[in-house]
Amino acid sequence: MHIVDSCGWLEWFSDGSLADAYAPHLRDEEQLLVPAVVLFEVYKILKRETDEEKAILAASSMKRSLIVPLEEVLSLKVADTALQNNLAMADAIVYATALLYEVQLYTSDADFQGLPLVQMISE
Repeated sequence: MHIVDSCGWLEWFSDGSLADAYAPHLRDEEQLLVPAVVLFEVYKILKRETDEEKAILAASSMKRSLIVPLEEVLSLKVADTALQNNLAMADAIVYATALLYEVQLYTSDADFQGLPLVQMISE
């Protein structure tokens, strides 16, 4: 199992310059955990920057993987993770989910640089 951060999904759905680098991590839907905040971010950004139809199609695709809700245990881990790593809330949710499930996180977001379980994707 693993997690792909919002930036990876957005690259994939918009056929960005890093889409091919993220492809191997997004193709196996059964191995993906999707923090609910990632679903939120991807839907919101795609709807704002493209259109509602593309956002709905992306959300439908993402929902074929396991969506991880923000529940009590994870919420407390998120707060601790944000404080320990100086992360914004959405980033802390994504990273705390990776820590809680002990899975690799794939991202291009520099805010995660150097953290355990994080694999940076770049050009």
